[in-house]
Amino acid sequence: MKRLSGTAALVLSAMLTLSACGGGDPLTSASATPAGSGSASAPASGGKVVIGSANFPENVLLAEIYSQALAAKGVQVEEKLNIGSREVLYDQIKSGGLTILPEYAGSLLAYVDKEATAKSKEEVVAALKEKLPAELEILEPAAAEDNNSLTVTKATAEKEGLTTIEDLAKVAKGYAVGGPPEFQSRQEQNFKDVYGLEFKEWKKTGDATADAIKDGTVQVGNVFTTDPKIVVNDLVSLQDNKNAFAAENITPLVNKAGVDDTVRTTLNAVSAKLDTAGLVALMKRVAIDKEDAEDVAEDWLTQSGLL
Repeated sequence: MKRLSGTAALVLSAMLTLSACGGGDPLTSASATPAGSGSASAPASGGKVVIGSANFPENVLLAEIYSQALAAKGVQVEEKLNIGSREVLYDQIKSGGLTILPEYAGSLLAYVDKEATAKSKEEVVAALKEKLPAELEILEPAAAEDNNSLTVTKATAEKEGLTTIEDLAKVAKGYAVGGPPEFQSRQEQNFKDVYGLEFKEWKKTGDATADAIKDGTVQVGNVFTTDPKIVVNDLVSLQDNKNAFAAENITPLVNKAGVDDTVRTTLNAVSAKLDTAGLVALMKRVAIDKEDAEDVAEDWLTQSGLL
């Protein structure tokens, strides 16, 4: 926010570059150049809401879900999708040029508060409510997260009895771990502090981390939790039971002046239905099966009783 073998791997690697930022941030991993969106500097008027998205497939899909859910409630919606990174999007939603944006709670908090230490969903949400400027508001977060993970093969998990990152500490010294170039600098000390975790070797596997886990180049890797390769490659993301990674619940960020109770209620209803397993399944359809995000969004909303 996204992250998917043969020919499919090449396509997926290109599509999922956006999510391979170790200990990273779905929105800031994308390009900061708007794609045909204009500056969108004027507030929305006449009851219309303007929904934006970052320029990667998962965020576009989430924006489509928001858009169609609102349109079904009679809200006038304009879409400005594939705009760019948080550096672009944040200024636009703060100014009112955008009204609604699918966000990732932990990364949003890190953006607005460089000294933030909150980790759990509750802590992150509370901190955001305190740190966001007066113009902005977060609505109810979804159970769905697109978070960092430490991921292993199913065979490794079963052999070593691994279900949590804490379990990994007993075998990690014999394992190589892979991730994007910045993964070690961002997370090595964090892992030691939280879990007493030390690896034999750190490798820069970048966008190919999930494949590197599957083929044995590394035994552990930093894969985002909604990456369909987790399913396709039969991998297991270990539970972060001590919150080494901040919660990244998908959360609507809105400009207060542009939304009413109908918008709030509708988006909260979407969040109430959206979980991580469901989002992974939707992203498989978009990123692997190449279905149109608009159609996938409509199907999910219908099946969820929101259309």
